[in-house]
Amino acid sequence: MILGRFFEHTGRIALMLKGGISRPENGKVYWKEFMTQCNDIGIRSLPIVLVISVFLGMVLTLQVSYQLISPWVPKYIIAQLTRDTAILELSPTLICIVLAGVVGSKIASELGNMRVSEQIDALEIMGINTKTYLILPKIIAALIMVPCLVILSIAICIFGGYIAGMTSHILSDQQFIQGITTGFVPYNLVVAMSKSFAFAFIISTIPAYYGYYVKGGALEIGKASTTAVVVSCIMILLADYAVSAVLLS
Repeated sequence: MILGRFFEHTGRIALMLKGGISRPENGKVYWKEFMTQCNDIGIRSLPIVLVISVFLGMVLTLQVSYQLISPWVPKYIIAQLTRDTAILELSPTLICIVLAGVVGSKIASELGNMRVSEQIDALEIMGINTKTYLILPKIIAALIMVPCLVILSIAICIFGGYIAGMTSHILSDQQFIQGITTGFVPYNLVVAMSKSFAFAFIISTIPAYYGYYVKGGALEIGKASTTAVVVSCIMILLADYAVSAVLLS
C-alpha cells in the first residue's frame, strides 16, 4: 500500500510538472511573479539563514576542538574540519531543512488557500495555465535563490567558526587561516551545489503539489502544509544520501 501511494504521488507530481512546462501567455506577468517568489524565497529567508549559519559554525568549532584533544593533532585541523563539514553537510542540508519549514509551508498554505477559495478555478476559467503561472515561477526561483543562500551560509558558517576560535582562544588567527586554506578541494563545492539544486527542487515541488491539490477547508490546508514539510524533510535526507553516495563514492 505504501509503495502504491508513493508511485501515485510521484506520477501526479510528474504530471503536474509536465503541465507546468509551457510557454507563458504573458511574459511580463510571469516575470513579476518570478521576482516576487525570488523575494519570498531568497530575501525573506536571509535573516534566519544568517543567524543559523553563524551559530552552526561556532558550535562546530567548539565541538571539534573538544574532540581533538590530542597534542599530536595540529590546531589548524580544527578550522579545516569546520570548513569541510560546513561545505559538504551543514550548510546545504540543515539550511535546506530549515527552508523546507519556512518556504515549503508558505508555498503549500498559499496554494492551498487559493484552491479552497476557488481562485485557481477562476484563473483556469480565464484560460490561464495555473500550473505554469503559480508553480513554475516558484520552482525556478528556488533553483536560483537556494544555492545562493547555501553559498552565503557556507561563508557565514566558516566566519562563525572563526569568531568562536578567536573568542575562546582555541586557536590563533594564523592557525585558523592556515586551516581553511590547507588541503582545500574545489570538488567539495561541486558536491555542495549539487545538493543545493536537488534540495531546492524538493523544497519547491513537493509543497506546491500538496497545496495545489488540497481538498476541503482551512483544516485540510493546515494538514497539507504539515505533510508537505514532513515529506520535504524526508526527501531532502534521502537526496542527501543519494548525492553523497554518487558524488563521494
